[in-house]
Amino acid sequence: MNLAGKKIVLGVTGGIAAYKSAEIVSRLRHLGAEVHVIMTENAAKFVAPLTFQTLSANPVVTDTFATPETWNVEHVALAKLADIFVIAPATANILAKMACGIADDMLSTTVLATKAPVLAAPAMNTGMWTAPATAQNVETLRNRGVHIIGPGSGMLACGDEGAGRMSEPEEIVAEIERILAAKADLQGLKVLVTAGATRERLDPVRFLTNDSSGKMGFALAEAARDRGAEVTLVKGSTTAKVPSGVRIVEAESAADLLRAMKKEAGRQDIVIQAAAVADYRPATFSKTKIKKKAGEALTVTLEENPDIAKAVGAMKKKGQILAGFAAETDHVVKHAKEKLAAKNLDLIVANDVTRPGAGFNTDTNIVTLITADRTEELPIMTKRAAAEIILDRILEIRKG
Repeated sequence: MNLAGKKIVLGVTGGIAAYKSAEIVSRLRHLGAEVHVIMTENAAKFVAPLTFQTLSANPVVTDTFATPETWNVEHVALAKLADIFVIAPATANILAKMACGIADDMLSTTVLATKAPVLAAPAMNTGMWTAPATAQNVETLRNRGVHIIGPGSGMLACGDEGAGRMSEPEEIVAEIERILAAKADLQGLKVLVTAGATRERLDPVRFLTNDSSGKMGFALAEAARDRGAEVTLVKGSTTAKVPSGVRIVEAESAADLLRAMKKEAGRQDIVIQAAAVADYRPATFSKTKIKKKAGEALTVTLEENPDIAKAVGAMKKKGQILAGFAAETDHVVKHAKEKLAAKNLDLIVANDVTRPGAGFNTDTNIVTLITADRTEELPIMTKRAAAEIILDRILEIRKG
């Protein structure tokens, strides 16, 4: 990617990984970016400000009260200037300040004032990274939309081995490129995504479910979020990491999911139903654990769950786009086309869950996108890549 014209503010904090930040500046400049560096007082004890001044060809800011190069309030000027604000290394201290809104030096003051995307590359001792306080601070920042890259694992400067190494400069630069290249074509739109498996309880400790991890739905929610949408994620049981920066609605059973969709779907511009909903549920629920009786079989009577996609389709409002998923094991396209019509969908994403690299609990997928007049089979790819294409096709439908 050519970063010509992009203005990047790089915050460098006091950790041994600060020496790697010089390479970040060099790589960004090589790609054509304009780089401005803010160093904390402690960072300047690891690497001289002159190093960053030479590499960036811009003055390095270290003191909140230094006389500015130009007549402006410098922390505000840099906050407004940035197309992206990067902190590498990001110590436990700066992460805590950011999470709490503390602004007691030039770097923390400027990052608090910026409206630009923020990317932090943590670097610290393993004990500090795994400390509950740090974990909570990182989760807080993620929920506010701060991008976090790393840390990696390996031998640390302190001699310990484990998580805490700052991501390599090339990885950080690649993430900067990805964030800056992100589309904003869903800005102003409300998108609802369902994800994960429903659980249909037999008694307090047993339930019927399926193997859905939520990865496909989460990839769609993340992609929509990164493209500017206001995202609501209605999730069942999942094993994948829940996306940050989206509104979460919990729904354990199909009945819970139906209630949530009746409440939420009508206010959305786009609804994507990727959850794996159980078709059947136990006809009765035992309030106490069903005890095993030696030598006796247990018979469970199942009853049909409501068809949530069909119910949402019946509520469809003018201009709203509805997309669904069809996880099949045979006659994939035929069954998916039948669902497309029956459930009033604009797009259905079909996949054969028996194929290697597709279906539940994988990081990749092999899907076929089906509309009333088009069938498009995609090759194997990551679920995030598939999510981006699905959103592209939804926007094409929306534009007519």
